[in-house]
Amino acid sequence: MVDIAVVDYGMGNLRSVQQALRTVAPDASIVVTNEPQQVAKAARVVFPGQGAMPDCMRELDARGLRAAVLEAARNKPFLGICIGLQMLFEHSAEGDIPGLGVLPGKVVRFAANLRDAQGNKLKVPHMGWNQVHHAEHPLWQGIPQDARFYFVHSYYVQPQDNALVQATSCYPQPFVCAVARDNLFAVQFHPEKSQSAGLALLRNFVKWNPV
Repeated sequence: MVDIAVVDYGMGNLRSVQQALRTVAPDASIVVTNEPQQVAKAARVVFPGQGAMPDCMRELDARGLRAAVLEAARNKPFLGICIGLQMLFEHSAEGDIPGLGVLPGKVVRFAANLRDAQGNKLKVPHMGWNQVHHAEHPLWQGIPQDARFYFVHSYYVQPQDNALVQATSCYPQPFVCAVARDNLFAVQFHPEKSQSAGLALLRNFVKWNPV
């Protein structure tokens, strides 16, 4: 029995995700896999990703993983990370392509002329540590309000349903950086690179039993 499957569709440093999960769940069976059957059999699924949305969607389909990911997103504890969050939505401005359509809403790019309160130009991609202001959810247990997490992204999600929103960050305006529905939780930041706060979130995911 596989406790946790980390979906491998060729996009991102999955070993760092696996290592972080091993840190918080040393006794769990954790596999990095590109096999739909293993994703289907796993008790929990982590769906990470880095890179461009069109490449991620293409590689997901090339490996035959779409159906297994959709099924997991509906029926078992599921954690999306970075592009793994963005792919869950209906449409992305990056490449003007459809996503998986699990959640209603779209993915948009940060404006090119972002400036902070002092008028300094902000770079895109947004890269580095940012405070996260979160709602109430089991995955935030023990994580201080406005704890810092590590981000690397040029795009962010705009959910149609505000009930999905679990956390926001600012760059420089507020943007959604975590969503949740039923058995699904997904974040824009990288918990595996976010030190103690990120490990706390992963530890909460490993223990999470959504009703």
